[in-house]
Amino acid sequence: MNFPITSLYAIVLAVIFLILWINVSKTRSALSLSIGDGGNVDLHERVRQHGNFVEWVPMILILMMLAEAQGAGPLWLHTAGALTVAGRVLHPFGLRANAPTHPLRIIGNSACILATFTLTVALAVAAFNR
Repeated sequence: MNFPITSLYAIVLAVIFLILWINVSKTRSALSLSIGDGGNVDLHERVRQHGNFVEWVPMILILMMLAEAQGAGPLWLHTAGALTVAGRVLHPFGLRANAPTHPLRIIGNSACILATFTLTVALAVAAFNR
């Protein structure tokens, strides 16, 4: 089975994943740290930016694949995909140790919550329309 819409967003999200990973690796290298954050706030923030991405994106992509496989319409999938990409682009700029309520952090996570909710509804609609 093909998942063209999910694949489109997976490609974009994979690029974001790699950028976040590179940010962590460059900072670790500059600090000569292999594990942990060594008490460095910048590295801690970068690890959490990458970690938060890893906590959200796999589940959303799984839900997208399931929704696409169940025949959810493109509007559902593109809405969730666009929300996820926007959220994952904005979130790292707002995830700061000294600003727990930074607007970009809230918008970024809210976008992923909304994407998850959208896909859950899409799956439920598909299940009841069978």
